[in-house]
Amino acid sequence: MSIERIAASMDRVGAALRRKPLLGVSEDAAATARWDGGLRASVRSDQGHAVATDMPAEIGGEDSAVTPGWLLRAGLASCAVTRIAMAAASEGIALQTLEARATSRSDARGLLAIPEPDGSPVPAGPLAVELHVRIGAPGVPVERLRRLVEATVACSPVTAALEQALPVALQVDVAS
Repeated sequence: MSIERIAASMDRVGAALRRKPLLGVSEDAAATARWDGGLRASVRSDQGHAVATDMPAEIGGEDSAVTPGWLLRAGLASCAVTRIAMAAASEGIALQTLEARATSRSDARGLLAIPEPDGSPVPAGPLAVELHVRIGAPGVPVERLRRLVEATVACSPVTAALEQALPVALQVDVAS
């Protein structure tokens, strides 16, 4: 899709949302995971898109697919790239290079519910997350590209989800 078409689509949707802000509020597509045995799961969207997950062999998995934590980092990186590409199109910037690498550091004790020696819990989630963006556009000043990335990553839904942690409303149905 051309940057002009992306920009026009964004303008059209933006105008509609400015007129009727509540149009922007909707349920996001669900992800349904099914256990496939061992530590493997398959995750599907209502539209039929699918991805498999597994855990490393060191903790009992078969290392046959990406981990759920990797999917979190993949979501962060791909959402950032998407949002930056949207902003670039909106500003008429023809990107030549755009990639994002998401990394994190975790403590496996949290996953295994092993507390600190003093008994305090070890977080199961990442202890630190980093996003490295590489961007290039012929004829566009470095500082303009840097500002574009810094301004738009804040509008990335996955980045926002990580920075503004929400409680997860858990519901349990026990199968008979």
